[in-house]
Amino acid sequence: MHVLDALDSRFSCRAFRPDPVPEETVRAILSAAARAPSGGNLQPWHVHAVAGPALARLVADVEDRMRDLPRGEMPEYRVYPQDLKDPYEARRQRVGEALYAALGVTREDKAGRGRQFRRNFRLFDAPVGLFVYLDRTMGPPQWADCGMFLQSVMLAARAHGLHTCAQEAWVQWHGLVGEHLSPPPEHMLFCAIALGHADMAAPVNGWRSERAALDAFAQFRGFAEEAQTD
Repeated sequence: MHVLDALDSRFSCRAFRPDPVPEETVRAILSAAARAPSGGNLQPWHVHAVAGPALARLVADVEDRMRDLPRGEMPEYRVYPQDLKDPYEARRQRVGEALYAALGVTREDKAGRGRQFRRNFRLFDAPVGLFVYLDRTMGPPQWADCGMFLQSVMLAARAHGLHTCAQEAWVQWHGLVGEHLSPPPEHMLFCAIALGHADMAAPVNGWRSERAALDAFAQFRGFAEEAQTD
């Protein structure tokens, strides 16, 4: 698959088929993604790939704990800034409204919204969960490096005909995840990635989030001047 096709066809998949993904495929995806750039070649990411009974136990444990802690644990980092300004807050609000509209869940349907949110912690029924950690000593540049690695994972998955959903929601259960995966104490859970075959019959997978127009985020200088001097 051409990289531009992978970029265009990638989306946050929120409904997966149960078809298993072979370990060798997951290894191939992660090995390819490890070529992502990182300052000083630190390669700050650490990944726990979980499937089968181990993943089923983790998901079941989260569902059990949610009965007592419906909002989860205290996250170790803030996913969004405390006072998110526009246009970012407006985009966040619009994408949430569009997602629930695609699911046929109204704003007043709090139970329906709750059910959909809890599907995060089933990894939307994906057969593989990738739990990505960073060393606690790392700073913003290494967090950016990890983001490039995550994007590389998602593009490599498309090359194998698979889909993904990156999920920062899992930071709400970092302690419980740690009980299952036993990361060293210096590692902090950054996010999870659901990985598998998309269920394209699910309405939610027919929806796409909007993107800002190019001129809304990019400025160009010097190109016309360069043409004139040639």
